[in-house]
Amino acid sequence: MAHAHHHDCGHGHAHSNHHGGKGLLLATLLTLGFAGVEAVAGAWSGSLALIGDAGHMVNDGVALALAAAAAWVARRPPSHRHTYGWGRAEVLAALLNGLAMLALVVAILVEAVQRFQDPAPVAGPAVMAVAVVGLLMNALVAWMLSRGESSLNTRAALLHVLGDMLGSVAAIASGAIVYFTGWKQADPLLAAGIALLISVSSLRLLREALHALMEGTPPHISAAEVGAAMEQVDGVLGVYDLHVWTVGDGEVMLSAHLQVADLAAWPQTLAGLRQVLQQRWHIRHVTLQPETDPIEPLHRPA
Repeated sequence: MAHAHHHDCGHGHAHSNHHGGKGLLLATLLTLGFAGVEAVAGAWSGSLALIGDAGHMVNDGVALALAAAAAWVARRPPSHRHTYGWGRAEVLAALLNGLAMLALVVAILVEAVQRFQDPAPVAGPAVMAVAVVGLLMNALVAWMLSRGESSLNTRAALLHVLGDMLGSVAAIASGAIVYFTGWKQADPLLAAGIALLISVSSLRLLREALHALMEGTPPHISAAEVGAAMEQVDGVLGVYDLHVWTVGDGEVMLSAHLQVADLAAWPQTLAGLRQVLQQRWHIRHVTLQPETDPIEPLHRPA
């Protein structure tokens, strides 16, 4: 049986992460710096909502730092030891970040329950003042990110920051309610709300990281649609053992066995396949094996 093998290495791993690194780094420093200020202010004023919002800003700061690190690490080219490059380091860091933030959520919720049962005095005006500054700083960071390179990294970071703006609004509301009504339970209630906000983003982060580590098909791609489109290309009789996965941000890989009508026409068939995969799904790293005999699938997706 005749075999032909094509492997398009596609070593452009830095293409989507090269830009925007400096903006992400500046946004990281601003966010983490103010998180420290907010944590100190929260401890001084007795506001758990402010401490909770500081925790949320740390979450965003770490997410921004991961994005900045990914922009730097992605410049490292693949090597003989790391043939896929370093994109997977970002996924591992995201996994650790998500687990750490869930631990923070539990700590804030435990403290909120204790505070609700035994309210502590809160310096309302101080909470409002610090939270207003935090809201303005978040707006500045969001503006910086929205003007930079639009990659998966920066879009995820922007979502974090927009969520953090909600946290700042909650902290402002806490200070106002305590100051004007004296209802101290508002602070732990809003703190719990901020903690749940953190948990939603952290669980989503964990799910995406685990999906990538399990070599899952990227969320925006349907393997069934990809296979169907490949079978529409002239010369392709069937697509088998199709695998679509991602190593890091924006680097989608694809491999498959193909039954073709004529191996002599494979160069033209391959060109058609590559055009479809790149134009519709931006898949450039492709490994395809054409065969003329009927193929028995090694793996059949459920």
